[in-house]
Amino acid sequence: MPRPVSLLFGVHAHQPIGNFPEVLADAHLRCYKPFLEVLFRYPDFHFAVHFSGWLLDYLFEHYPQDMALLKQMVKRGQAELFGAGDTEPVLAVIPNRDRLGQIETLSQKLAAKLGQRPLGAWLTERVWESTVVPSLADCGIRYVIVDDYHFLCAGKTTAQLYGFYTTEEDSRKLDIFPISEALRYKLPFSPASDAIAYIESLADMNSQNGDNPHIAAVYFDDIEKFGIWPETYQWVYEQGWLEQFVQGVLASPGISTCHYRDYHAAEKTQGIIYLPTTSYIEMNEWTLPAESAGAYADLINRSKSSGWFEHKKPFLRGGIWKNFLSRYPESNWMHKRMLGLSARLAALPENQRTGGMQQKLYAAQANDAYWHGLFGGLYLPHLRRAVYNNLIALEAMLDTCAPRPNCMTQDIDLDGTKETCLQNNSLQIILKLNRHASIVEFDAYSLNHNFGDTLQRQKEHYFHKIQLNGANSTDTGNSGSGIASAHDRTNNKHIIQAADLEPDDHPRNLFVDRLDGTLIDYQHVAADSGKTSTIRFQTDDAAPQIHKQFELMHNRLSVYYRFSGKTDKLFSTEINLAMPSCDGMGGRFIDRNDTLGGFGQLLRLTNMTEVILDDTALEGYVTLKTSAPVQFCAQPHFTVSQSENGFEKVMQAVTLLLEWPVQEEELTITLEVHPK
Repeated sequence: MPRPVSLLFGVHAHQPIGNFPEVLADAHLRCYKPFLEVLFRYPDFHFAVHFSGWLLDYLFEHYPQDMALLKQMVKRGQAELFGAGDTEPVLAVIPNRDRLGQIETLSQKLAAKLGQRPLGAWLTERVWESTVVPSLADCGIRYVIVDDYHFLCAGKTTAQLYGFYTTEEDSRKLDIFPISEALRYKLPFSPASDAIAYIESLADMNSQNGDNPHIAAVYFDDIEKFGIWPETYQWVYEQGWLEQFVQGVLASPGISTCHYRDYHAAEKTQGIIYLPTTSYIEMNEWTLPAESAGAYADLINRSKSSGWFEHKKPFLRGGIWKNFLSRYPESNWMHKRMLGLSARLAALPENQRTGGMQQKLYAAQANDAYWHGLFGGLYLPHLRRAVYNNLIALEAMLDTCAPRPNCMTQDIDLDGTKETCLQNNSLQIILKLNRHASIVEFDAYSLNHNFGDTLQRQKEHYFHKIQLNGANSTDTGNSGSGIASAHDRTNNKHIIQAADLEPDDHPRNLFVDRLDGTLIDYQHVAADSGKTSTIRFQTDDAAPQIHKQFELMHNRLSVYYRFSGKTDKLFSTEINLAMPSCDGMGGRFIDRNDTLGGFGQLLRLTNMTEVILDDTALEGYVTLKTSAPVQFCAQPHFTVSQSENGFEKVMQAVTLLLEWPVQEEELTITLEVHPK
């Protein structure tokens, strides 16, 4: 009889910082709670588990009984804990000092709360860059897990991927386990008996393995696939898939559940390896721009239909995770703002740094809002808002310890165009010194909120799959037994029209100006020596010449327009405001105590001079005033993205359009921010 296969079974649990409480409650009810309860009944079923630090804290606070089960499973030797960065950052895109702090924070948390310091670590989205090796090793991590695809890209064959390998970087050593793609797609989507039969079939390789390590079936994937993904709660718990799988594994003479740490201690490495920079294969498509992603997807589909994909897929390389930063300007902006504040915090004298500052920085490094794939990610305003809440709060703390000048100019996002920051400790505006002369970030420190946190509509590679003018039409793409993975589903969650997919021809900033509908080109005017309270722009000498000036005073942003030269043209400015309630019940326009409508509705006013944007989720309101009557139009700005529940429309901002004839020689627009 061949030796049993060592089943290294692990799950990863994570929720984005800033996720809605009802989503967390649902995740607990349909996934975390039943999963732990089932496994608790089978002490001999050994498994590994990773909880991101923020989620772990949340579960301990709200569901201590479940965490008591997990703690008991750790104590009795059933569960092995895996570490990572505390807030689930992509380690490769944060400074090394923050990698060390993030990893050590979670390791200490696991030891304190659950009684075990981890030897293994989960890499967020399995993003591998060799630069992360030293920080992991320096924090006592001895092994990590990544996809078998990573190893195939390094030239290994599937037959060589049933143990672990060793890599090194800067004289630090780290061992790496390959996650089986076959198991990733079978668990929990195929019948439990089929998954067990597949694992058992690997036992024959043990008899052919000689002196090499005996065969390990390596699985580590999102726990949310066990209850949260479409149809999985009914399949995994109501129809008993998980119980059937656990019972079948324990009853099988060909399978032995094993901890990663025990397998790692008992077996030897299969040799040295150097992995290329990559993530899982689906990510390689998501991270590419639309046209390139489409070409890549077509190539993958042709290779599958021709029958050579499985043999050649390591050579069909797409993009890398960092492409998200160059593909989405909004993601890159958040990332570079985070790096700047990380550097400011590191530059503070040690006696001025606080745990609260560090916590804000780490929360702003959580990965979810920086990218977009199968899940909403960057497209979800509440996730970006959580990043900015923490960045702005941290910036206020740093300004207290090390005040900044009121006006600074630099190229923050490294795009070749400088930005000017104007701040007065209450408000901050950041303007790009380009032709649009518009605000890219508008911060209110009293609310920890960025009103400029919007998203420009751009073409996505999956748009061709969307069924226009339809909703709730689902194609699972599954014709066999089991259930379909979310990767294989096509579904319209909302009614989507062709206009919803049209890319924007301009950034969704504040104070984007037009003359008779044509975007205006401005030039930055250098401030007078010593005067740093304003930022000025102007057009060329063509009539009418337009002068534009920004100024901050206490809680008020003022934008002044002055026109030189006569014309009968109409001038307009577009103000995109990120309001947390979006098209929900908490956002409304108010005029003289009368509610005019919600942010998700179209609103038109003639001869407007004042309107209030009230938002219960913001816990504050904004008063918009003009020095002369204007035509006012407000409408929601939607983008279309994909999620595990289908293609959906998401409101990003309320777009305010103010219009007036140029005969008015001067006009001032003010935005006043008021906490409640």
